Amino acid sequence: MSGSFQRQVEVGRVVLINYGADAGKLAVIVDIVDHSRALIDGPTTGVKRQAFAYRRLTLTPLVVKDLPRAAGATALKKSLEKNETMAAWNKTAWAQKLANRTQRKNLGDFDRFKLLKFKNQRRAVVGPAVAALKKQQA
Repeated sequence: MSGSFQRQVEVGRVVLINYGADAGKLAVIVDIVDHSRALIDGPTTGVKRQAFAYRRLTLTPLVVKDLPRAAGATALKKSLEKNETMAAWNKTAWAQKLANRTQRKNLGDFDRFKLLKFKNQRRAVVGPAVAALKKQQA
């Protein structure tokens, strides 16, 4: 496969929903409806089978291999478990960034204060060390 696009819309492509009630959840393209919509299903993430517009989906680099068109929920679930797709997603930097974002969003006042103090401590150690290295190089 060559060209400028790295991620194609295809059956088995894992997508991240970016709009609506299921925003932030993962689903898999089960079938292609037309040029602007796909049938998605997320049996492990709680997303019901439905037609969804491409503009409300973000394609991830993950693909469930050898998934037949219009596969049922049980077959899809078995394929996800067999390929360990959710574990592969959790290892990506993208998933870790989203997890960090939700974790920070749920911090309380005191936790935010402690984080601020830790950042100040790190800055007090790293800043002079970097300045010393720059001075050494020059």
